[in-house]
Amino acid sequence: MSVGTHPTFENSPSGTVLTSPPDGSAVDRATEAARRVVDALLRTDRGNANLDRVAEELNSIAEHLEEHAPAVAERLIDMWNGEGVTRHDPVTGPENALAPPVVLEGLSDGSVRGTVTLTIPYQGPPGHVHGGVSALLLDHVLGVANAWGGKAGMTAQLSTRYHRPTPLFEPLTLTGKLMSVDGRKITTVGDIRTADGEVCVSVEGLFVDKTVPRPR
Repeated sequence: MSVGTHPTFENSPSGTVLTSPPDGSAVDRATEAARRVVDALLRTDRGNANLDRVAEELNSIAEHLEEHAPAVAERLIDMWNGEGVTRHDPVTGPENALAPPVVLEGLSDGSVRGTVTLTIPYQGPPGHVHGGVSALLLDHVLGVANAWGGKAGMTAQLSTRYHRPTPLFEPLTLTGKLMSVDGRKITTVGDIRTADGEVCVSVEGLFVDKTVPRPR
C-alpha cells in the first residue's frame, strides 16, 4: 500500500523528521511531568517519601483528567485526526507518558534513525533494558522505515535476536530500513546499538500490505 502524502526518501531531504517531537504545548508538558513521576516513584526512598500524600495528590489529578475525558470512541476519532498515531503511540508519541519519546529522522539511503536514552521504567535485567521494550521500539522503527521507503503494512512477524544486554542510562541508536517488497510482503530490518556501535538487538520484520481503518 502506498503511504500517500507521507514523506519518503524519494520526495524529502535527508534528515527529515518523521515523528512529532515535543512542542512545548500544555499537554506535552503535562505528559513529560507524568514521565518524571513514574521515574521518581521507582527511584524514591520508600522509607522517607510521603507516599500517602503522593497517592492522594495523584488520585486528585487523575479524577480531574477523567472528568474532562470524552467517550473512548470519540477520543479515538480525535486521536486519529491529522497526525494520528505519531503523537499518541507508546514509542514516539509526545502525548503518551509510556513513550521515551523517540524522535526518528529519514536518511537519504532509505533508512531511518533515532537516538534515545532509556531509564529505570524500561528496566528488565539489572541496569539493562527489558527485552520486550527493545522489541516494541524496533517494531515501531521498522513501521516508520516502511513509510519512509514508500510502503506501509501491519506486522506479521518480528524475528528478534538479542546479541548482548542493552544498557540503561546510555545513548542508544535505533535504525530501520525497508529491504524488499514481494507482492503484499514487505521485509524490513533494524537494530539497536550502543554509542560505540555495538549491536545489542537486531530484528527482521515481515509486514503485510494491509491497514486498519481509522475510527470515524
